Amino acid sequence: MKDYGSDLIRNVAVVSHDGAGKTALVESLLLTSGEIDAVGTGQDNKHIMDFEPEEIQRNVTIQLGMAPCEWKGHKVNFIDTPGYSEFHGEVRAALRACDGMLMVLSATSGVEIDTLRAFEYAVELDMPRMAFINKMDLDGADFFGTLERMRELFGKAIMPLQIPIGEGRAFKGVIDVAKMTAYVYDKGTMKEVDVPAEYVGKAQEIREMTVEAAAEGSDDLLEKYLNEEELSLEEIRRGLREGMISGRVCPVMCGTALGRIGLDQVLDRMIRYMPDATKCKIKGTDIDSGEERAIDVAGPFTGFVVKTMLDPFSGKQSVIRIFAGSLAEGDRIFNTTQGVEEKWSKMFTLIGKQQVPVTAAKAGDIIVIPKLSAARTGDTIGAMDCKVRLEPIRFPQPLYTVAVKATKKGEEEKVTNALLKISEEDPTCHIIKSSEGKQTLVSCMGEVHLEHILHKMTRKYGVTATIEPPYIPYRETIRSSAEAEGKQKKQSGGHGQYGHVKLRVAPLASGEDFSFVDKIFGGAVPKQYIPAVEKGVRETLQAGLIAHYPMIGVEVTLLDGSYHSVDSSELAFKMAAAQAIKKAIPEAKPVLLEPIYYVNVFAPDQFMGDIMGDLNSRRGRVLGMEPSKREGVSVVKAQVPLAEIGDYVTVLRSITQGQGVYNMTFDGYEEVPHKQAEAIIQKRSQVAEES
Repeated sequence: MKDYGSDLIRNVAVVSHDGAGKTALVESLLLTSGEIDAVGTGQDNKHIMDFEPEEIQRNVTIQLGMAPCEWKGHKVNFIDTPGYSEFHGEVRAALRACDGMLMVLSATSGVEIDTLRAFEYAVELDMPRMAFINKMDLDGADFFGTLERMRELFGKAIMPLQIPIGEGRAFKGVIDVAKMTAYVYDKGTMKEVDVPAEYVGKAQEIREMTVEAAAEGSDDLLEKYLNEEELSLEEIRRGLREGMISGRVCPVMCGTALGRIGLDQVLDRMIRYMPDATKCKIKGTDIDSGEERAIDVAGPFTGFVVKTMLDPFSGKQSVIRIFAGSLAEGDRIFNTTQGVEEKWSKMFTLIGKQQVPVTAAKAGDIIVIPKLSAARTGDTIGAMDCKVRLEPIRFPQPLYTVAVKATKKGEEEKVTNALLKISEEDPTCHIIKSSEGKQTLVSCMGEVHLEHILHKMTRKYGVTATIEPPYIPYRETIRSSAEAEGKQKKQSGGHGQYGHVKLRVAPLASGEDFSFVDKIFGGAVPKQYIPAVEKGVRETLQAGLIAHYPMIGVEVTLLDGSYHSVDSSELAFKMAAAQAIKKAIPEAKPVLLEPIYYVNVFAPDQFMGDIMGDLNSRRGRVLGMEPSKREGVSVVKAQVPLAEIGDYVTVLRSITQGQGVYNMTFDGYEEVPHKQAEAIIQKRSQVAEES
């Protein structure tokens, strides 16, 4: 593949809901362009883009895939993305690498939730959008019904550039409404014909909408349109391009990927309407001044790591979008995020898993550099004099957490290392070592995502693990004050042990975990032993006294004590303090606390009743409901115990037909209801006895 200038490169993220035919479309576009010789189907599992074993097994896309092609003197870099919601992080990474988005919709299913979610994220990124209504050759295909629903959800920006000739088994081509020309297809071969008489009226109606949208693209076109002058085909196209780049227009096309109808038209319109790399508006932070500034495409080499892939045999591969300058073999590069120079020797592009070597690349291109030691997803890679850092990708918050345990004894470290490598590839997989719970926790996007992680761990790193409920970090506290004495006295020949303290415990009103107050007067306890007293108190509270959970919110005051000039020691006073605490706490009305999280649930209004009912069943406290920024969607605000949230991501998807999402943040601790507290204390006591 030859070297292309930035103005001749188009980077397109292809997105859809699962099952709309997105991967089949990408591969058929590659076939149409001549980049590949054959494509797979969903039945034969021979997709070029879906090559990972889990993708083949499930017949779904799990990770983003790259594929460039050449079309009429231009280079188009496609990034195929997963359609399943639990892998939406890959969609976000793809959109950061691209300058435009192609939404793929099924003519039989219409607008589905993950297409809507991707559209909203593209709006947030101010990214130009284009749509392709696929599967027009299937029974039940409804182009105009899908179009109407798109306009309801996405607004008047939705603008059809084509209408179909027939639907279902009668589908045989498309009509270009701007040009008023029809194209019919036979086994992938296109023939230009006159618009059939029965479609002229509808085509002219849609054409008038298209011309009006194009006229709004610039003042001179609008003036000409208002004066009832005819816009030329080139003027219509110019207006539509300007409208698409500004976000006012989302062109819509139609066809069938597997039947290869309309695909050459899609490639033409990507070249015609999608922005090139010179139109990129990305900004970064100046490392020296800390100020935000625009990235000049003609400036020094500046790239961004959008994806990291690890392979046990070939090592790490960093997928990099070049936003400025150019890169050639032999150039030195600097990781401005990590602050280190990166050593490298070669680069390549990918067509699925096939590596295609390249020796140079310009702004706008997407490349892969292997074995960058420091680079991570979200890092900025630049020339040695690059002084800018780009904003990291905002990945969705992982909300499904489980504990994993090595299946075989002695492989705990292997499991942890494998999971850490997987999390480096997948930023929506978080690995946490819980020292308190003595567990390795995996936070991910849901059950399917977790299953993929475990399969990947076995396949790539040869270790297996089982899952168990995550440790809940309960806490203990007291509700009243109490005093007690502790005396450590032991004589066994030679120096003995003597330490004596009187302590008061009280609830700590300031919200702090612990406070120690020294009120010794007259040297009843020598100063050198005060730290030992505090240490004994801290260690005893940390071990817990009713369910072996750390005790918080306690103020301990050292009131009095005594010592022996010979037998007293730090150890004796530490043990005396522990005795006093163990006597005082039971008298101070100890209670069990549980972590409470503040939860925001976003979902369409029709599901609000079921959502609030489910939150109440989880001992949640609903604080209120209010409209969100999106019409027809509200947000429920609630406080929910962490112990009740474990499967919520799965249940919410079921309640809302996949349309609900939520976020959560730690809010504080509250007392566990008596019935639940008894069960927790009993279980912890059994565990303590067994251990």
